[in-house]
Amino acid sequence: MRAVLTSVAICAGLLGLIAPARADRIDGAWCHDQGARMMIDGPAIVTPAGTHTQGDYSRHAFSYVVPPEDPGAGTIVRMRLLNEETVQVQAGPQAPWETWNRCGPSISLLERIQLTGLS
Repeated sequence: MRAVLTSVAICAGLLGLIAPARADRIDGAWCHDQGARMMIDGPAIVTPAGTHTQGDYSRHAFSYVVPPEDPGAGTIVRMRLLNEETVQVQAGPQAPWETWNRCGPSISLLERIQLTGLS
């Protein structure tokens, strides 16, 4: 019985090593529950309106000024990473913080292609 429990513990530990690791970073594709999406890659961002622009990047935070061609032009958007799967976004200093979640892999790949300009 002890050998079985040891084997189960070893297998569980090995499965933990196989699971994909997510870096504790704000980079990646983010989705809002109402369908909006954005992609952050270092200082580059594809805004929810689909515009490519640059912002101020740190590992756990990001901010940018909404470009002239996007709705809300000139607004400062701030983001803060809560955990590996959740970011809070504030569009303007008086706006409430909204919760966004990481997008699934298929959306992330599509937006990464859009961000890099590959097709």
